[in-house]
Amino acid sequence: MAKPGPDWDGLLKWSLAHSDGTGSNRNLGEEDRRWFMEAMQSQTVDVVKRMKEITQVMQTPPEVLEAQGVTAAEIEDMLEELQEHVESIDMANDLHSIGGLVPLLGYLKNSHANIRAKAAEVVSTIVQNNPKSQQLVMEANGFEPLLSNFASDPDVTVRTKALGAISSLVRHNKPAVTAFRLANGYAGLRDALNSDNVRFQRKALNLIHYLLKENTADCTTVNELGFQRILLHLASSEHGDIREAALGGLLELAKHDVDVGKVGRSAEEDLKLKALLEERIEGIRLMSAEDLGAAKEERQLVDTLWETYFNEPSSLREKGLLVLPGEDAQPPDVASKQFEPPLRAWAAANKDATAEKKQAPPLLLGAGPASGSG
Repeated sequence: MAKPGPDWDGLLKWSLAHSDGTGSNRNLGEEDRRWFMEAMQSQTVDVVKRMKEITQVMQTPPEVLEAQGVTAAEIEDMLEELQEHVESIDMANDLHSIGGLVPLLGYLKNSHANIRAKAAEVVSTIVQNNPKSQQLVMEANGFEPLLSNFASDPDVTVRTKALGAISSLVRHNKPAVTAFRLANGYAGLRDALNSDNVRFQRKALNLIHYLLKENTADCTTVNELGFQRILLHLASSEHGDIREAALGGLLELAKHDVDVGKVGRSAEEDLKLKALLEERIEGIRLMSAEDLGAAKEERQLVDTLWETYFNEPSSLREKGLLVLPGEDAQPPDVASKQFEPPLRAWAAANKDATAEKKQAPPLLLGAGPASGSG
């Protein structure tokens, strides 16, 4: 069971009783010192110990957990706690050494969709900005179940969380990028873009943009799979972030066309793109002042796309809509805005600020099977 909260009243009374108001130090008796240390230590969570306990639960066969009355919701809560612990890079890397990584990856195949989704979230946290854990996940064959869930899970939330984990896993990780290509991952991204789930689309667009920016040769594959038509469609989305990401993808394709000297685009392609950009220019013209300020990246992407394809500035410039008063003319850094994950230190600091408000969840592992039982 969870420990009771700190005995703040007792600690306060003790502090007042041992302070004379002058700020000078007083010698503590051994009994007082021992009481104070025990009071403080009782509220300190041993993270490694907790991770080992969670690992023990994850290693326990599902039928044993079910027999002990452990529910899927309780396992989700356990994974939620584990995710908090592995925000620390050291703890993330220690998970494998205490035997917890492999059973965590096993939860990606759990019969409960919520558990599959939560396990993918934990994996994403573990590998984010963490080359060592990226390698450990690859060596433990964690890429395969993530890709399977992303490509074919019947639950769209599971697919979305798996895609998020893949995005963290492939970032600055050439072996994972290669595995993604060989596994026909781009076909999965195309399916994601064609889905009706905005969050799924957004994550797919973010990964596409990153992959094309890092591996321009992939633009050929993307073009062959018909991505340009899909991106043209999404660039008219009612969701601003979807429009920006789609325009960013089109810009990467445009840059690749210029780099390889591709000048033989069909007249139909040019007409469709021009119609799209003219539509966006008109949409920008009709925006309120507040929306115009928020659409800075979209404005600059539209202008850059027009200039790249048609070798002339867009009408946004003559309309005074490209750079608004008080803005600089620097091009948008779309990649860092959309793909750079939050620093672990920032996440850890925010979690520490709220840690005192949380109580440790109850251990899920009850009396296990007798020692030596099969």
